[in-house]
This record gives sequence, C-alpha cells and structure tokens, in this order.
Amino acid sequence: MYRNLFVPVDGGLLSDRAMQASIDLACQLGAAITGFVVEPDAPMPTDTMPMQNYVLAARRHVEQTDEHARAVLSRFELKASEAGVVFTGLHAHNDGVDRAIIEQAESSGCDMIVMLTHGRGALGELLFGSHTKTVLSRSKLPLLVLH
Repeated sequence: MYRNLFVPVDGGLLSDRAMQASIDLACQLGAAITGFVVEPDAPMPTDTMPMQNYVLAARRHVEQTDEHARAVLSRFELKASEAGVVFTGLHAHNDGVDRAIIEQAESSGCDMIVMLTHGRGALGELLFGSHTKTVLSRSKLPLLVLH
C-alpha cells in the first residue's frame, strides 16, 4: 500500500484543503507525508539594472520565498503532528514547478502524489495552465487528484 504521500502546496486558497485531505488519507493508510513547496527563481536582471542592485534583489527574493515556504510547511507540519502523522517538509527554488514536483517526489521515495486542482475548465486551463494535468501526464507515480 502507500506509505509516503507527496503533497505539493503553495500556501494559496487550496493549500489548507490539500493539507487536511492528505492528513486524513495518511491516517487511514498509516502513511507519512512529505510536504513540498516550490518557490520561483529570482527574476533575471534587466539591461538597465546595475548588477549590484540585482544581486541584492535576488538575495531578498530568496530570503522572502524561503521564509514563505518555511511558514507554509510549518503550518502543514503542525496539522500533521496534531493528527499523529509523520511529516517531512521540503522546498526548492525552480521555475519548472511540474518538473520539480515530479523529481522531488521520486527522489524522496514517495509512492503517491496528492494534489488539489482548481478545476478551472478548458478556458481557465488555457489561460493559467494546469500543474496537476502536467504532473499527471509526466509522472510515473500514482497521482490522487482532489477537487
């Protein structure tokens, strides 16, 4: 059966639902959870930006996104701990969210990915894309999609 659920979250509106649903599932299965946050890389410098300013801005970006990831994962860990679920929190900087999710799930030894979808429909998917759909089509691991 499934022993280590991989749950990517971003701290957005659906994150709390993803956290609670994956914790409930982990309790039923006797599984652990690996929570994962992908933060975007620092934006590339512009031609008009002095390199020194870019380096400072990039450092600030990393500090702020690391702080955000830690806060989201701390909230997830607290909820999991209260339910008696073993939790590991990981985060990475990567503009390729889908690829980062798949690679980290596999390298962490997880046996299922649990994701929530916005369910925006065809037009919303065209405008905003779908990380869930891309992970579903590219991952070798089973994917549980919650709506």
